[in-house]
Amino acid sequence: MSLILIFIILPILVVSYYQYHHHSDTGHRRGGTTTPPSSPSCRPIIGNLVGTILNYNRFYDHVTDHFISTASLTIHVPTFLHLSHFIATVDPKNLAHVLKSNFHNYVKGSRFADNLTDLLGDGIFNADSDFWSVQRKIASHEFNTKSLRSFVSKSVNHEIEHRLVPLLSRAAKEGRVFDLQRVFQRYMLDTICDVAFGFDPRCLDPEMIVDDGLVGSEFARAFDDASETCIFRLLNPIPAIWKAKRLLNVGSERRFREAVMVLDEYAMKIIESKETKLERSKKTDGNHSEDKDDDVDLLTRFMRSKIDLDFKSDHEKRKFYRDVVISFILAGRDTTASALTWFFWLISGHPHCHQKIYDEISPIMNQYHSALGYEDLKKFDYLHAALSESMRLFPPVPMNSRVALSNDTLPDGTLVRKGWMADYSAYAMGRMEKVWGEDCREFRPERWLDEKGEYRPFDQFKYPVFHCGPRICLGKDMAYVQMKMVAAVVIYGFEFVAENRGGTPERMGRPPYNVSLVMKMMGGLKVKVRRRESQ
Repeated sequence: MSLILIFIILPILVVSYYQYHHHSDTGHRRGGTTTPPSSPSCRPIIGNLVGTILNYNRFYDHVTDHFISTASLTIHVPTFLHLSHFIATVDPKNLAHVLKSNFHNYVKGSRFADNLTDLLGDGIFNADSDFWSVQRKIASHEFNTKSLRSFVSKSVNHEIEHRLVPLLSRAAKEGRVFDLQRVFQRYMLDTICDVAFGFDPRCLDPEMIVDDGLVGSEFARAFDDASETCIFRLLNPIPAIWKAKRLLNVGSERRFREAVMVLDEYAMKIIESKETKLERSKKTDGNHSEDKDDDVDLLTRFMRSKIDLDFKSDHEKRKFYRDVVISFILAGRDTTASALTWFFWLISGHPHCHQKIYDEISPIMNQYHSALGYEDLKKFDYLHAALSESMRLFPPVPMNSRVALSNDTLPDGTLVRKGWMADYSAYAMGRMEKVWGEDCREFRPERWLDEKGEYRPFDQFKYPVFHCGPRICLGKDMAYVQMKMVAAVVIYGFEFVAENRGGTPERMGRPPYNVSLVMKMMGGLKVKVRRRESQ
């Protein structure tokens, strides 16, 4: 038996060793293509296994270290036994090629499907080809309508005035320390459910503050658990491990299955409520198209869409609506809450930036207080710059990936073979001197302002925080509206002190993040707030 194992294993080891040296020759050119340097933590046969395990809790910085140590903007990462290969890049020209110029050659593929379908199903963030384009067409049309932007402004203002401000006021009065990240998560969940589904979960309530912070909802905990399991799947060098755990229903996979059941139940309640409301509307009005467009939410727009999605049964149709609900909650709750959390962490550690924001917003806030309009927000150039700079350093989605459908050559000459993954790290890109200059690791909002002090955006492929190309984030404007409104009201009305002084330049070198689908702060952002004397 041992002799048979030797004959089986030995050829695998020899092939793996050959592949390692074949692909690790830095800068070697063959036929007009370049083999990029291999990840420094990769070893013959085992690939990136050990490096990933030892650096899992600082994975985004681990990836950044690879690019810095190789002095290259593109690296090759073979996995365990070279079962798969990654080309990781932070070169804006390569991103433009993968995400736009040769868009149709790079898809989400089986890697995303295997790891994320249990959570996201066939939603817009996990789908490819026609099913993605249909969803994109429906969503892009509705995100661009004037009525939806108006609805967002009204919903956001209501949530701020009647929930966020009273909650912070009570916290200030009682002098309690609480987790600002959890507040933002619940605020965003209320807002996205209202805007997208016409449903109010009432997660943010002034009565929710207790001795140990905010009472967490079962749904929020389930979403966090499911997201962390998904990223563990994606980063696991040996997928057979988590697949075996799923088969046996043990450990993290058991918790994941239980979490998804909670999410499914929550989503179905929203869908059933919406179906009942639409059916009642048909019977009452005869023609639901006569409803005021301002009162129509995103889920209703999907249900009323005239585009044929070729559902074979009501169960299949509901499953699709479930995927829509979960996908937009992920986009609307986690990403924006993450961006706000890191923003407040950074300005806590950079008081001069905090003061500049206060000075900019005060004249307008003195006039309108919390009832800001869309046009008012356009006047906050420095606030917009500070938010953008915060996301440059701490992007809500720190990494993303595609699979090549056929052999391709990137603009820098790197060969990407069919079936290889093409990854990019927005987190690492924000820390590359070749991309952002020698001060790339500094929090400096001024880099986003022109000589007149007006906000100027950078190229999307240099700043891929909202993704790029045809799949660029539809909710970008919505996210900026919400973040600027929340930031303006909180900074104008309250002074806050973050635990350990927040994101000081010294602490920025070791940021406290969790490795998840969305970059969340480990342990949350503990703060103490007090009302400004002028308020």
